[in-house]
Parts: sequence; structure tokens; C-alpha cells
Amino acid sequence: MSMVVCCPFTVSAQIKKNIQDRKADTSKFFQLRQVNIATVRAGIRHTSATPVQLLKGSELTRLNSFSVADALRFFSGVQLKDYGGIGGLKTVNVRSLGSMHTAVFYDGVQLGNAQNGQVDLSRFSLDNLEEIALYNGQRSEIYQPAKAFSAASSIYMRSARPEFKPGEHRHIRVGVKSGSFGLINPSVRWQEKISPHLSANLSTEWLHADGRYKFRYTNGVYDTTARRSNTDITSVRLEAGLNGLTADSSSWFVKGYQYRSERGLPGAVVANKFDYTQRQWDRNTFVQAGYQTNDKGRYSLMVNAKYAHDYLRYLDPEYVTTSGFLDNRFKQDELYVSAAGRLHLLPVWEIALSTDYQMNKLDANLYRFPFPTRHTILTALASELKLKRFNLQASVLGSFIRDEVREYTSAGSKHEFTPAVLASWQPFDTEDFRVRAFYKSIFRMPTFNDLYYTFIGNTLLRPEYTSQYNFGLTYHHTFLHQSLVSLSVQTDTYYNRVKDKIVAVPSQNLYRWTMYNIGVVGIKGLEANIQTIWNAGNGVGIQAGVNYTYQQARDITSTERYNYNIPYTPMHSASLTLGADYKNFEFNYSYIYTGERYNQLSTDQNQVYNYMQPWYTHDVSAGYNFLLNKQQLKFQIEINNLLNQDREIIASFPMPRRFYRLKLQYTI
Repeated sequence: MSMVVCCPFTVSAQIKKNIQDRKADTSKFFQLRQVNIATVRAGIRHTSATPVQLLKGSELTRLNSFSVADALRFFSGVQLKDYGGIGGLKTVNVRSLGSMHTAVFYDGVQLGNAQNGQVDLSRFSLDNLEEIALYNGQRSEIYQPAKAFSAASSIYMRSARPEFKPGEHRHIRVGVKSGSFGLINPSVRWQEKISPHLSANLSTEWLHADGRYKFRYTNGVYDTTARRSNTDITSVRLEAGLNGLTADSSSWFVKGYQYRSERGLPGAVVANKFDYTQRQWDRNTFVQAGYQTNDKGRYSLMVNAKYAHDYLRYLDPEYVTTSGFLDNRFKQDELYVSAAGRLHLLPVWEIALSTDYQMNKLDANLYRFPFPTRHTILTALASELKLKRFNLQASVLGSFIRDEVREYTSAGSKHEFTPAVLASWQPFDTEDFRVRAFYKSIFRMPTFNDLYYTFIGNTLLRPEYTSQYNFGLTYHHTFLHQSLVSLSVQTDTYYNRVKDKIVAVPSQNLYRWTMYNIGVVGIKGLEANIQTIWNAGNGVGIQAGVNYTYQQARDITSTERYNYNIPYTPMHSASLTLGADYKNFEFNYSYIYTGERYNQLSTDQNQVYNYMQPWYTHDVSAGYNFLLNKQQLKFQIEINNLLNQDREIIASFPMPRRFYRLKLQYTI
């Protein structure tokens, strides 16, 4: 259910004629390849047994988005937790299951964080990404690592891999972004064809911003305009990789990644406190590699491996300990290996078996820290039946987890088996309409912070158990010789049930929290998506799409909190996108709406202390493409939050008002 428009399965003759008539004009750009890409994407979305939303290629640059988290705002069923500012922490919560239930994969390998289970999506820019995909349940494939079966939803990010036309050997793209809040963000991407079967790529960027923006503050009596402080960030990202093909058309890759940042943490605006001094340093490094045989044989093999080292330092001069200021330092090491095999038993039947091993180790300078190590083995057995009109998949995941600690008591070992069943059906002769459904059971182990953080952790915590039910309809049709070129409609209803949900509440002070399990949470919702492509004539193409989500997430435990709303779950949310192209110009408009919600467990009547007002934003942008020395140069200007709306996504963390960005990109 992507907010991105799906191109037709066949290009209309009218559009073909328009392209042919203007083919001789080399100063204009006609992205014929994008039609082929979007055709594949439309097929994936239409036939998938699980809801999938995608952003691909140039569509990522059309949105007023700075990072992966910004782009995901337009997906239905997504709640973005944004703590404000260009350097603020940004995590994604899908269908109110919590950010810990959303796995993030980069080039097919999961980005882990055993410490707190969250991946900060603000550190992933769009400059080196070719595709972002969000899957509810799991990818509708059986040939994948066991990790891909282990989460309630998954985000897949695919970096741009070199593709060369005949005679091409090198691609270089240089860009710079600037704008409000002192933003300066230069970037470079280099792709090199070393041989017909070997290519290399390098991508790097530097970012600096002071992050200071105005916001409105009121304490119920006084109303003032203040300026956010301690919101600066400086970061650098470097990626390099090799991609190759073997003689039998098998593929392999090796990738290295490093990210470093220093940022201020602005904190919550409460009790007339505006200024904070907390600082955070991050260093994230990983090396990963993969090998996959070609898919033409009866048997296929996929192997992945990864080593990652993460460092985080948190300094709080306002919290004084017996040895000085609070200065926490954490080091994480992760080792991951995976092997998956697929066997075609019959032309319509195949099975797959995958096994992953992962080791996570956490070190810290905390008093009485247990220094935990977690060993995880995941084994998934899956089968798929592909008939002419019916597709059925079934899988079972075995999870074997063992924790070890250097001191005190560990959470011990956990062994669980969780099934999933996915189906897609074409009830009529036409391929335009399909019905899909899935059921999936999954469980989530508590994180290291949940179990072992000094004064906070609780080794008696139980894992979360989640059951997902989904039923949906999809319709896609291409029209010939009409103004409406393509129409895509998707709708899904779902129900999620979470048992033993892990929550945290303050105890003695805001530094010491208590972790415990809350009985049962019930989540029901409806997602609807309509996407269209229009040919307005005179060389004008229009893309339009709308998303809508209705959702209720409530505590259904038999306690005094029965039927209370789960925090930060709006009942209504929606987004609208419009894009138009004329000659070398492109114009874009987007609208995002998030309805009323609560920042604590509460009933509908308790609106005084917990109620949060709806918010919405209008964003616009315009771009111009032209040739400079026979190479493509693109200029784009963005105006975000056009109407200068005050809003909070997280309570007491005000978001920026109107702001601007300029982009300049030159491709050699």
C-alpha cells in the first residue's frame, strides 16, 4: 500500500507517441527505465500476500524528505516518533506494535541493536538509496534469511548499486543541500566499472546544522515564542562496496559502512525549562558480505555474514553522580552469519530452509553492570505453492536464545516456535483484482536495557507474544488512450494482539525507571490507498495518491485500565501526494495529517492532561533539470510546513515551523 504511484503494466500508446515525437530534443529527460522499474513494483504490490509499500529511484528525491524516517511518514499504518530537530532521534512504529517489532534491513542484512532494540532512522540519508520498502508481517517470499521471518514488520533499504550502459565505465554524482537551521550537507557518490563482472562504489556525505528553530510554548497562562537550543549535529557517513558476478551468473557483494556523529539533545520543554546541555556521540561501523547462486537451477543457495561494532556516549552535566557528571559509554559487538537454501520440488511447489546465528555483546562503564552476551539461533522452514490463480505460503520459525552475564543473574534461555500462513487469490479471469490474507505469530525478547540496565532492568521480564491477522483487497488497471493512465486501489483490515507487552514507567526519578509486562493489548485497524497516473496532454504528466489509516489500540487486560488507549496512537491519519512533470520542470505537493491521540494510557474522557491535538503539514517543492557540459544538473527548492503550523509528535518536543531547503545535484 505504497503512497508511490504505480506505473502501468503496459505503457499506453499515447504516451509512447508523445515520447517518440520529442525524442530528438536532447535537452529534455525521458526516464524510460523508470517505467520498467515501476512495472515490476506494481506487480509486487498487486500480487503480494502481505501489504507492501515502496519508494524507488527518483520517487525518493521528489518528496520533501531528508532521511529515511522522513520518507516513511507517507506510508500508511506508520507512526513516526520524532523528538524534534534535524538531529533528533527518529524511530518507526508500525500498526502500534512498537518500534522494537520493526526490523530494519540494509542490503538484505538486518541492522541490529541489542541494547535498546531501536534503529535511529535519522542517520540514513536518501543520497545513496535506490529503494525503501515496508512489509507488514513479512516479505511474501520463502527464500530469505531466517531473520526476515522474525519480526512483525520489516523495513528494507537497498543502496544504489552500479548499473552501466554499453560504453559507460564511471558515474559520479556530486550534490549539496542547504537551508534553514544552518544546514550544510555536501555529498559524493562514485561508481566504477572495473571489469564486465566487477564494479565498485563509494558514497560519502558530511552534515552540519545548528538545528535552532522557533516554536510556540504555553503553560496554560502565559504564551510565548521561544527558540530550541542544544539541537546542533555534525555527522559524517562513508560507504564503500564491491559487487560481482561469477562465471555461472551467481552474484556476490562486500560492503563497509561507517557513521560518526556528535549531537545535542534538546530535551522536553516542561516547567518553563528550555535549555539543556546533554550531548551524545555515536560511532556505527559494520562490514557485511553476501553470496547468492543464480535462480535458474533446481536448487538455490544464499549466504550472508556481518560484523558490527557500535559505540555510544551519553553525557549529562545536569545529573551529578559520586564520581562526577553522568557519562555513560556503551560498546556493542555483533557477529552474524546466515545460510538459506531453496529447492523446487515441482514446477508449482518449492520449499526453503534458512538458519541464522547471531552473537551480541554489550559493554558499559556502568556501576554493577552484568556485561551480557546473547546467542541467538533462528531456523525457518517454509513452503510455497504457486497455482494459476492461487498462491499459498506457510512457514514455522524456531527461535533459540541464550543469555550469559559476567555478574548477577541472566534471563536464561528461551525456545519458541512461531508459525505464519500467507495466501493470495485471483477470484476472476481478470488479473486486475486479487484477495490476500495472512496470519503470523511472533515473539520479541526483551532488550539488554530492559533486562540488565543498572537500576532499571528486570531479568524476570517475559517476552512479548504477538498475533497478527490481515485481510485485504487489491485492484490495478491500466487504461489505453485515456487521460487516466493507471488506477491502483488497495485496502487492508487487520487485528493485532500483543500479550505481555513490555512497558517502562518512572520510579524514584526520571533516571530510574521500572520495567514490567502489561497484560494484553488489542489493535484493530483499516488501511486504504488509491494511486493514479494521468496524462494531461501537452507533455504534462500527473501522479496523485492518497493514504488513509483508521486504528484503535487499547489495553484489553481485565484491570482498571481496560479499554484505555495506547499512547501515541491516532484514530485517524492520512497523507496526500501530487506530482507533475512538464518538460524539464517538476512540481510536488504533499499533505500529512495525524489525528488526536494521547501521550499516556487514558480513556477518551481524560483529555486534560494526556490529550494531544491533531497536526498537519503542507509541503511543496519545485525542481528543474537541464544539461551542463552535456551532463545532467538538477536544482530543487523545498518549502516544508508551508502554513507555519505548530505541532508536537512527541509530547513536550516541539517540531519546527516553516523551513526551507535547497538542493543542487550534478551527475557525470
